[in-house]
Amino acid sequence: MNKEENVKKSYELAKERYAALGVDTEKALEDLAKVKLSIHCWQGDDIHGFLFPNQELTGGIGVSGNYPGLATTPDQLSSDLSEGLSLIPGKHKVQLHATYAVTDKPKDLDELEPEDFKYWVDWAKKEGVGLDMNGTFFSHPMLKDGFTLASPDKNVRDFWIEHGKRSRRIAEYFGKELGQQSVNNFWVPDGYKDNPIDKISPRRRLMASLDEIIKEPMDEKNTIEAFEGKLFGTGVESYTVGSHEFYENYALTRQKLWTIDAGHFHPTEDVSDKFSAFLLFGKGLMLHVSRPVRWDSDHVVIFDDALIRIMRSLVRDDLLGRTNIGLDFFDATINRVSAWVVGARASQKAILQAMLAPIDDLKKAEEQGDYTKRLAVTEELKSYPFGAVWDEFCVRNNVPVGEDWLDNIKDYENNVQFKR
Repeated sequence: MNKEENVKKSYELAKERYAALGVDTEKALEDLAKVKLSIHCWQGDDIHGFLFPNQELTGGIGVSGNYPGLATTPDQLSSDLSEGLSLIPGKHKVQLHATYAVTDKPKDLDELEPEDFKYWVDWAKKEGVGLDMNGTFFSHPMLKDGFTLASPDKNVRDFWIEHGKRSRRIAEYFGKELGQQSVNNFWVPDGYKDNPIDKISPRRRLMASLDEIIKEPMDEKNTIEAFEGKLFGTGVESYTVGSHEFYENYALTRQKLWTIDAGHFHPTEDVSDKFSAFLLFGKGLMLHVSRPVRWDSDHVVIFDDALIRIMRSLVRDDLLGRTNIGLDFFDATINRVSAWVVGARASQKAILQAMLAPIDDLKKAEEQGDYTKRLAVTEELKSYPFGAVWDEFCVRNNVPVGEDWLDNIKDYENNVQFKR
């Protein structure tokens, strides 16, 4: 019996087990196929991009490691992305930063045009994927004294406002060309390392700058903005202008998306608990799923308790339709393509495991005060054979089962990456 036959046999047994609980594995597989992850391009080249490839990373950004095979050209990065996507079941999206523009002459961030991303649109059409956008508000000489959009210097603010406006037009271009909404995420590193006297003026300036950026109406069929808060981080340990509260309120009052990055919270906070609280009021969410280790360290996402809670919350509260799930990590201590595959497949596994539960039945038990059943069933589900259902999902999507994808990575390393 070959592996595919074994997968099918195991799946049929798992299907019976779940059916006894009232769980339809076929529906779960159909629902999982509809979930698009947004894969972040910057894992492939350690956030260098192509506008300023030799520029030092600043603004609280850092990458660990120097694994061989780094992508240094657009063709190398798109090839790596294609390889990674071929090992992840389903059709997804790719997140770009502004610095990944492919231009025919040197340009600054306030000069970018949609055509500077034609390379990526052509590649996305070939791959059958969508594109999301991120303005690049870091690692640039106009990041003055730790400030961009909240700077007291109008010339600095104007430069970054223009960049923000151009990033919106680029995202709109993605949406029009690819026929699916492009989420345009805004994150700025503005803040103080030590205690400020005036905490409200920088936030007034940030609010005014953002209002100016989004002033031009755009059809949300093509693009929508998301705003990403952050806990005090490297270089801004005492005060972050764009805090969680600032951006949560900004998203609510401007009818935009709020971005929750799993690494931007205190280690004892449960990020997943925030989704239902916000979405009772907010338009929608953008997630940047990463794995913080003691701080916002952006380790590769793995199938751990935090990830399980994140996806479980989205599934149990029926929030997947209002949430964009993006990945955000960068690890150069391992093969960079393998990082995409590990993180994306782990995220999909967590979604699938959450779907393979008698959610309506458990909610009914909870409403009736039957907490014994709630606890007993959720505990037993932990040992149910969801892995057999996952393997079936891989087979149906023509991607390797189990660890077999590592063979593809080793071949790609030896024949492509290590020859660069």
